[in-house]
Amino acid sequence: MPYTPADEPVIKELLNSLPQQGQLTAITVRPARAAWPQNVEQIEAQPGRGLLGDHFSGNLESKRQVTLIQAEHLVAVASMLGLPQVDVRLTRRNLVVQGINLLALKEKYFWVGPVLLETTGLCHPCSRMEANLGPGGYNAMRGHGGLTARVLRDGLLRLGDPVRAATPEELAGI
Repeated sequence: MPYTPADEPVIKELLNSLPQQGQLTAITVRPARAAWPQNVEQIEAQPGRGLLGDHFSGNLESKRQVTLIQAEHLVAVASMLGLPQVDVRLTRRNLVVQGINLLALKEKYFWVGPVLLETTGLCHPCSRMEANLGPGGYNAMRGHGGLTARVLRDGLLRLGDPVRAATPEELAGI
């Protein structure tokens, strides 16, 4: 059945309904710009600074304070490249989440544990994916690169933290 303008209210309602809750399964940071990413079990997030200990040196307005990727997409990328798995450190993303569709959080506010994040855009692959993942790495990551986000409320991120959309009530006053 073709899409009609009458479908718009239903689609908007569906876009704002996200009952699923995910989980934070990995945290990586790079202490310096060219440094190899390190896995950590917890990290402090602060507005305007991103993840403390990561090389990010932006400001309150920076859109790329934190990068996120979906664990399920790492499996898809590995499959496309004929690899048994892809180490998240090769993708240069900070947070790996599982069990929630990151694209459903596009243009939304969401919680990772006690930290409130605002999605600022898609995290497109860069040319380093070809070097990090091998031939075809750049194209395998297209559409699977995750999201960029800005930290709005600080807190300590820990492995296993829940990931969920923020409710309108939680956003009142922000």
